[in-house]
Amino acid sequence: MIEEKQLESAWLAEPLIYRVYTPPCYTEQPERRYPVLYLIHGQTYQADQWDRLGADETADQLIAAHEVAPFIIVLPQDEDHYTPPPENTFGETLLFDLLPAIDRDYRTIPDRPYRAIGGLSRGGNWAIHIGLAHPGFFSAIGAHSTPTFVTDGPPVIRGWLAEIPPDELPRIFVDTGENDRWLDYNLQFEAVLNQEGIPHEWYLFPGYHQEEYWRAHLEQYLRWYAAEW
Repeated sequence: MIEEKQLESAWLAEPLIYRVYTPPCYTEQPERRYPVLYLIHGQTYQADQWDRLGADETADQLIAAHEVAPFIIVLPQDEDHYTPPPENTFGETLLFDLLPAIDRDYRTIPDRPYRAIGGLSRGGNWAIHIGLAHPGFFSAIGAHSTPTFVTDGPPVIRGWLAEIPPDELPRIFVDTGENDRWLDYNLQFEAVLNQEGIPHEWYLFPGYHQEEYWRAHLEQYLRWYAAEW
C-alpha cells in the first residue's frame, strides 16, 4: 500500500510531499517493526517516480516469495529541481524532519543498520550527499546513474570519506548505463571510491539515462538494499 502525505518543515517554504509504501503484512502483524528504505526521484520528476517504475509491486513480489524481509519505502519529493546544496535544504528536511516523523508515525526499526538511502539521477546525488555527509543515519547508499552535485566534487567526497571510521562505512552500490549522458561523472565518483580504498559494488550495464534503464534494474536494486535485513 502507498499513501501520500505532507509535512511542515522549518527548512522549506512549502510543506514536504512524500509517499510511504508499507508491505502487505504491515496491518496483519501489528507488533512487527520494519527497516526503512528512502528512495529519491530524478530531476524534474516527483515523489511518484519510483512508484511508477514499480517499486511497490516489486517489493510486494519479493516479500511474498520470502526472498527479502518486509520493509517500508519512503519517497520524498524535492521541489527545487535545479538548486544544489547547501542552498537547497531538502537534505536537512529529510534528516531532521521527515526521518523522525517516519519513525514516529510508522513501526520502524529506528536504528542505522535498518535504514538505507538511494536515488536515481539527481536523487542519487542526494543519496550520496546525505549518506556520506551524515553517515550516522544510513547503513547503505545506492547511486543509480548519478552525476553528483557540482558542489560535491572529488575533494568534498574525499573529505567525507576520511571522516568515516572504517568499521562504520556504509555499503555502497553504484551503477549506470554505458550510454548514459553523465557517464564520465559516474566514472569519476567510482574512481574516487577506488582511490580511497572504499568497498563498493560497481556496475556498468547497457542502457541510457532513462526510466527504461532504471525499471530494468529495479529488482536488483531492492534486493541489494534489503540484503542485510
